[in-house]
Amino acid sequence: MAFFVFLNNNSVLYSPINMNETFEGVLMVRGKGTGFIKLPDHEEDIVIERESLGFGLDGDIVEITLKKKIPGKRQEGKVTRVITRAWQELIGTVKEREVEGKKQYYFAPDNHRIHVRPVLPTATINDLNMKVAIEISSWTSEHTDPVGTITETLGRAGDHETEMQAIIRSGGFAKTFPELVQKEAHGLYERQAEIFAEALKDPKRRDMRGVTTMTIDPHDAKDFDDALSLQTLPNGNYEIGIHIADVSHYVTKGSVLDQEAKERGTSVYLVDRVIPMLPEVLSNDLCSLRPHEDRLAFSAVFEMTKDAKVVNEWYGQTVINSDRRYSYEDAQTTLDTKSGDYLAELTLMMDLGRILRKRRFSNGAIAFEQPEVKFELDERGKPIRAFKKTRTETMMMIEDFMLLANESVAQHIYNLAEKRGRDHAFIYRIHDLPNPDKIEELSLFLRVLGYEFEVQKGIVKATDINKLLKEVTGTPEENLIKTATIRSMAKAVYSTKNIGHFGLAFKFYTHFTSPIRRYPDLLAHRLLRLHLDNQPIAAGEVSAYEAVSIQSSKREMEAVSAERDSIKFKQVEFMMNNVGKEFDAIITGTADWGIYVQEQEALCEGMVRLATIKSDYFEHEASKYQIKGQKTGKVYRLGDKVRVKLARADAEERQLDFELVTK
Repeated sequence: MAFFVFLNNNSVLYSPINMNETFEGVLMVRGKGTGFIKLPDHEEDIVIERESLGFGLDGDIVEITLKKKIPGKRQEGKVTRVITRAWQELIGTVKEREVEGKKQYYFAPDNHRIHVRPVLPTATINDLNMKVAIEISSWTSEHTDPVGTITETLGRAGDHETEMQAIIRSGGFAKTFPELVQKEAHGLYERQAEIFAEALKDPKRRDMRGVTTMTIDPHDAKDFDDALSLQTLPNGNYEIGIHIADVSHYVTKGSVLDQEAKERGTSVYLVDRVIPMLPEVLSNDLCSLRPHEDRLAFSAVFEMTKDAKVVNEWYGQTVINSDRRYSYEDAQTTLDTKSGDYLAELTLMMDLGRILRKRRFSNGAIAFEQPEVKFELDERGKPIRAFKKTRTETMMMIEDFMLLANESVAQHIYNLAEKRGRDHAFIYRIHDLPNPDKIEELSLFLRVLGYEFEVQKGIVKATDINKLLKEVTGTPEENLIKTATIRSMAKAVYSTKNIGHFGLAFKFYTHFTSPIRRYPDLLAHRLLRLHLDNQPIAAGEVSAYEAVSIQSSKREMEAVSAERDSIKFKQVEFMMNNVGKEFDAIITGTADWGIYVQEQEALCEGMVRLATIKSDYFEHEASKYQIKGQKTGKVYRLGDKVRVKLARADAEERQLDFELVTK
């Protein structure tokens, strides 16, 4: 049975060590229980070995003391007190072990960064292998596991709905909205005619209902938060309107809806469902830019020449009416066949988009594109087909215009603030320069695969990254190298402090285009309106925006983790029907105990254990990213193509075991 663990601060006694100097930070636990903490005045993370974690768990805000520095080793520390618990509940499975000749039930967390295994004294045989929620009822010694109490049972581990619920709860995401939030949302919906009429009275709101407008989204999309309009001007230039749902007109600062959206931070997209940031009556209806309905928008309108040069721009709130709801595939078919609705407009937008794209990459934007896995599910949610998602050029075109809007809005804020001598307060999307150490590691990794990668003391140019990505396109190791390169990059985050966006080669960048599903975009709309109206932004508000930026970045990472977990579960579940079958695969990693492989159709990853390779005794040569047979000298190295047979698929553990097929 799987359980959720509720961590009750009142049930744990902490005894901080009385030392002269203490530090506070967020504890990150990795591997088999080694902790790390970033401190402002230290270049490297402080290492907290397992025996020094105290009562700290991954994500907790803790107090630490530093140990005596040992020459040649990284600075170590010790957790002395837990200040704030990160987890209100933990999700996991009830397992069984033998202790001193007796059976004992314990809790195995789904989150592998939780290093403890709470004992469950009240669990019974009926709870075994179930997904559950537990509360830590006592934790008396930092050298032993805590004691937990089961508070809720989700269902049998490995079942579709149980695992989906476990992923949702592990990330702290709520399926349903509180009653007050639903009431406020439905109140807005019932008053929509009144709200709309008032909005139209605003002299600053521009009426663009007479301009050809369309949405282009995934075929199964329900929330349309962006639309494009196009018209040819008398001087021969084009007016491109990038219209974004005016969520800020409905979700006002400090409202119940606003507080809920801030807590959620983002919508979460799992394989079989969406957990929206806003109630569906708003996200899928009132705010959504549905076709043939008048809708409020916040727009960036550009006058562009035929070579996509912006010669004029306007930002403000509008009212629009979308003429057509296109899917990416439908729009692509119209362009490919040169027939269908709004062919002229689509063709012009595609021409301009291609120019914008080419210019962006020539300026140093990195072409990070990786294949995505999609699933066809039956009525019970079981995957009956797994396949790589097709990336159409219409997807890229929409991305081109959204990037234009995001960059231009951020640049416009800066220009306005400079001109008026006011604070540049805004929510930026920033992407720092890569860590030099990680770039050096990437260079060594690539050299093993036979690629030269120009690096000067850990500094790399975006143009050299693009050169590499272009070189590997179409090779068996393409996805492997792209993944390794992405992992060497810094993570993009939200901040009120602009440092630019390395990956996109933008000096200014924000997220403005998805306020239905991202809270920072909603804030960007509010702040843009304040800047346009030259309204003051208090210093205290700026610090509050920074706190929201940090929280939103954290929620985004948690959402991405949940999405990946749902994909991984579905991949393993899909492969359960393929045990015994053979697949083409590529080696994606090597270790002392085996090689990691990825089959090439559904991109499922698993392991070939060295013990299963009967043809020889293989040893791991870590520096060469390969394994080598002692007798035959046969080598399997990173990036090699191999033929494998699926030996085992464990949905509960999300693990696949393969065996090499040798001739």
